[in-house]
Amino acid sequence: MIELGVNIDHVATLRQARRTWEPDPAWAAVEAHLGGADGITVHLREDRRHIQDEDVRRLRGQTQVKLNLEMAATDEMVGIACGLKPEMAMLVPEGRHEITTEGGLDVVAQEARLREVIARLADTGIVTSVFIDAEPAQVEAAARIGARVCEIHTGPYAHAFHHAGRDAESPHVLAEIEKIRAAGELIRGLGMRFNAGHALNYYNVQPIAALPGIRELHIGHSIVSRAVFVGLREAVREMKALMREAAARA
Repeated sequence: MIELGVNIDHVATLRQARRTWEPDPAWAAVEAHLGGADGITVHLREDRRHIQDEDVRRLRGQTQVKLNLEMAATDEMVGIACGLKPEMAMLVPEGRHEITTEGGLDVVAQEARLREVIARLADTGIVTSVFIDAEPAQVEAAARIGARVCEIHTGPYAHAFHHAGRDAESPHVLAEIEKIRAAGELIRGLGMRFNAGHALNYYNVQPIAALPGIRELHIGHSIVSRAVFVGLREAVREMKALMREAAARA
């Protein structure tokens, strides 16, 4: 059954705007859990622009669902992950100039380094994931380095959906969905878990949730944005209902 991992980075973004103690990401994790989240995702960035080290420590101790730590493949972050032991660590590209992650990790260009990082994480019992574009070469490289999960970057699909006037049947949108579907088929054929995420929202999530074999979606900004008006628990509940409805129809 498809699962929802809720990214709570932007709860911390709001807190950091005033450098105060609220809203509390740990409280957000509880609310997301009560709304039906199957996991909590946070990205501990090198510049600590939103989530802080103490947030991750508290979440590790308090979260009752699985914790997914997004991270760059640096020695500092690997050390933090090995110490905290989240259920999953997802390797992502990271640039300090970017507002949010802008593309998938280039596994092909960094195979030796990423293989070493994944081995270190796996030695401590952490499931390792890579955030990649829907490209066969990247999927195959992910399998070679020992990744157990591939999360496909859905940003290009989301942008196509928006520019097509939210028409899920436009040729451009269908082409992006097909790329993700084909990548997912290859991922599963190579024995890895097929996840997806980035820029998914309440309008575009269902075509992705309906894809064969997809295990988990990671969604943050749209859920936190909706929570401003309906509360986080309800925002999570609504998103998960849309996902489950699409998966059931498929």
